[in-house]
Amino acid sequence: MPVILVVDDEEDIRQILSYNLKKEGYHVIEASQGDEALYQINRKKPDLILLDVMMPGMDGIEVCEVLKSNPDNSSILICFLTSRSEDYSQIAGLDAGADDYITKPIKPKVLISRVNALLRRREDSVVEMKLTRGIEINREKYIVEKDGNKIRLPRKEFELLALLASRPDCVFKREIILEKVWGNDVIVGDRTIDVHIRKLRTKVGENHIKTVKGVGYKFISNQ
Repeated sequence: MPVILVVDDEEDIRQILSYNLKKEGYHVIEASQGDEALYQINRKKPDLILLDVMMPGMDGIEVCEVLKSNPDNSSILICFLTSRSEDYSQIAGLDAGADDYITKPIKPKVLISRVNALLRRREDSVVEMKLTRGIEINREKYIVEKDGNKIRLPRKEFELLALLASRPDCVFKREIILEKVWGNDVIVGDRTIDVHIRKLRTKVGENHIKTVKGVGYKFISNQ
């Protein structure tokens, strides 16, 4: 049974989220602030964290950055909860390593759909895929190796790289990338893809991912 940690400083929101998740059969634990969330994670590592961005003390962005700085937490999914819809919040969340982003108020059906999709995408797919020029992807451990060196990527960056590399030299249109990596029920824009591509290039090499102007991106097999 997947374990979900709900982190929000508003008790009524925690109760609503927890109630609906428990109805779906998930095991739910709660935290009202960032420090408490880190304590709960050390006690029982969750599969997914629903993490409020705007909290007193340590906010959600800081909690996410602390988690992602520890390789042992690479398998934990993080979905931000926020009332803010500005691009700043989205980009800050993505840069911190979040896997998804939900804007409040949250409808129960949307919540469950997003949670199910996140957990399902983690369980699906091939365990391991070898690529050209010394790059290897391990889908089970969410680890990328380049020339024998491990590169730990946030989940969305990992899934984006795995998608592009699944068909080297094939151009993936932006709408296909959004559907395969973020899902049809997630509203993100081109800027979101660009942020992830930029970060991937700094980690796996500028020449591995090519932009096809006005269309999308492709993984170059001969670099």
